[in-house]
Amino acid sequence: MRSRLTPSQAVGPFFAYGLAAKQYGYPDNQIADGVLLGEATPGDRIRITGRVFDGGGAPIPDALVEIWQADAAGRYPGTGGSNVEFTGFGRQGTGADPASRFTFLTVKPGKVDARQAPHITIIVFMRGLLTHVYTRLYFSDEASANALDPVLAAVPASRRHTLIAIRDPLAAEALYRFDIRMQGKDETVFFDI
Repeated sequence: MRSRLTPSQAVGPFFAYGLAAKQYGYPDNQIADGVLLGEATPGDRIRITGRVFDGGGAPIPDALVEIWQADAAGRYPGTGGSNVEFTGFGRQGTGADPASRFTFLTVKPGKVDARQAPHITIIVFMRGLLTHVYTRLYFSDEASANALDPVLAAVPASRRHTLIAIRDPLAAEALYRFDIRMQGKDETVFFDI
């Protein structure tokens, strides 16, 4: 049996207990998990999986990843017209998976306006970070929309690949892989917002 995290440990363990309780086997409720949709949610269902890596290339076992996104029609929940089963918000820790992965089941977002490519906003919390960091996930099979996106265009061309989730052509489902690198040669682009 895997030992439970205790309050005497660094900041990271409180993510499990307070924010992703059910994922880690605690009896408490949580407001979000890795499933953002219901049975009747319209749109193409996708799975996003990845890991958070430290500067040495090792997976971080106690990170917390949150995502926020529009629905398949490009509408955010609560803005009118969005499907009530679609939450648009998900939260997953990396510590419950043996390979330190996060996984989200959602719909592929639509364009929120004429300029922005389909994307998902990502927030990462982890030990050693005094303030969480923000990034975006774009889709590898949206190359023409990505080329017109003003946020992606503001990123140096040599770093844009760190924001692209790669669709797995061998997967039976629509599966995108997106790893987050906190430091190092291929550090993910983070935004100062």
